Amino acid sequence: MEQTMSPALVRRPPALVECHLAAAGDSALVSADSAVALDGRQSVRAALIARGSGRLLVQLGFSLVSELKLASGRRADLVALSSNGEVWIVEIKSCVADFRADHKWPDYRLHCDRLLFAVDPAFPTDILPDDVGLIIADGHGAELIRAAPEHRLPGPTRKALTLRFARAAALRLHAAIDPLVGLSE
Repeated sequence: MEQTMSPALVRRPPALVECHLAAAGDSALVSADSAVALDGRQSVRAALIARGSGRLLVQLGFSLVSELKLASGRRADLVALSSNGEVWIVEIKSCVADFRADHKWPDYRLHCDRLLFAVDPAFPTDILPDDVGLIIADGHGAELIRAAPEHRLPGPTRKALTLRFARAAALRLHAAIDPLVGLSE
């Protein structure tokens, strides 16, 4: 599959510096051009794909929450919510081994209207299934290469997920203001 990349997707080596978050007492890697905090659940590459994907989703009019715990107990890499209530889940794959080892992503369809993979420009996209959307991303931006097919959520599931999304976002915002408040997502 031939892909054309926008100028925002030109691969540039990220300038990484170590940063100590005094309030939380954690160590994190951040990119010098814009903070990319790592919490130990993802690689630097995955965090950069998430950042670029997040920028695209915001440009498309979505709000997003990363690492959202779903009703099934699984965590979705990115959950995006549009102003009309449409829910997208973006599953980030940082390498082929990550894709081949992970068999939980089909379950995410039960929690979204559209399911997409986000990968970096070097990822061999021909191994990805055709029945999901595709985002190519790096730490600077992203491009929607293939739209995801729609599979509408039932009303009660949409309501529960929207409440879960709102509560997680509010708790995280409050934790940024008061780091001593525990997150109970």
